Amino acid sequence: MGFFKKNSEMAIDMPWALQFCHGYEAPFLDCARQYATLFQGTGWRVCTVYLTGKPDAAVLAGSASDEVLFLGYKSRAIRGLKLSAIRDLKRIARSRDFRLCLAHRFKPAYIALLGTDLPVIAIHHAFGDYRRVTRQIFVRCFRSRLAFLGVSNAVRDDLQQSLSFVSPDRIQTLYNRLDVEATRDRLLSRAEARSLSGLPVDTWIVGNVGRLHPDKDQATLLRAFALARPRLPGGSLLAIMGTGRLEAELKALAEKLAIADAVRFLGQIPEGRRYFPAFDLFALTSDREPFGMVLLEAMAAEVPVLCADCGGGKEVVADNDALFAFADAAALAEKLVARACEHDDERIRRIEKGLERLHVEFSDAAARRNFWQLPCAPSAERGGI
Repeated sequence: MGFFKKNSEMAIDMPWALQFCHGYEAPFLDCARQYATLFQGTGWRVCTVYLTGKPDAAVLAGSASDEVLFLGYKSRAIRGLKLSAIRDLKRIARSRDFRLCLAHRFKPAYIALLGTDLPVIAIHHAFGDYRRVTRQIFVRCFRSRLAFLGVSNAVRDDLQQSLSFVSPDRIQTLYNRLDVEATRDRLLSRAEARSLSGLPVDTWIVGNVGRLHPDKDQATLLRAFALARPRLPGGSLLAIMGTGRLEAELKALAEKLAIADAVRFLGQIPEGRRYFPAFDLFALTSDREPFGMVLLEAMAAEVPVLCADCGGGKEVVADNDALFAFADAAALAEKLVARACEHDDERIRRIEKGLERLHVEFSDAAARRNFWQLPCAPSAERGGI
């Protein structure tokens, strides 16, 4: 086990929250940051533990925690009963005055419940985590000290459906969020973003960011762009950032639709959120998006958004005029044309509305306020704020 201490002096009279993460690969390093910052200014300290992954100074800095530990397990070593990981976490739990554990995803929640006697908040970022009967049985055994957070109401509802025997007040929503100002400070200019990604400067561009995977349904976006293209500004482009197993299939579809000359597959770009100013419009076509962080990133970059009317994305947008029926290429095409043709003042209104919603609903400050009002949050009597 490797570790770094972020602060050289640790206050011994402060309560500690133990944050337990499977790993720090994207997007989970930012998830760790999001939850660590909930405790800033509260008198709590946060220790973040990564089950997999080697010690990394950049992860230390990005975790926003008072202490960061790296258990260094390989994925194959934590299959089955995970007894070694349970022993390690038990030892860590005895080292400080921990009063709460935040566990991201099922496996860390499983280890935390068996390795500690702490109340555990299991944070879920995807659908279907408790559809297995064995996991439902496990929850029954530990439900007295287990609560759940979904990253959207859609994920919360999925949890409640699978865990109908758990009191609804033990399954709540806490939205994902951004450090809005830090995100905006790191954005490239429009000209820089286009130059570095090989996009022309004076062209109207629809953007999409995500894995090239059936869940993201970029095929509908290609079909919609093909339908809309005759009515879009001359030279308009569709730019898709990301990689995945459907890349060849999507490129073949672009050829079939006779739009290959107007589609740019940008591949995987490090720190892709910095490049969002390259887009004039952002379109998310996913059918089972648990939340949709890319929508927040587009809002932060002052890019208007369109989103399929399903999953957690529609909760982020919360604007019927920005939604279209999933897999409905014709409906999306009409939205693309409408956005391309709207007046500047209407575009500015949409941008301002997005920024306002970002600050009010999806900022670190908003999440901190909402977290401490949840039934599962620590109370003052247990050493809270």
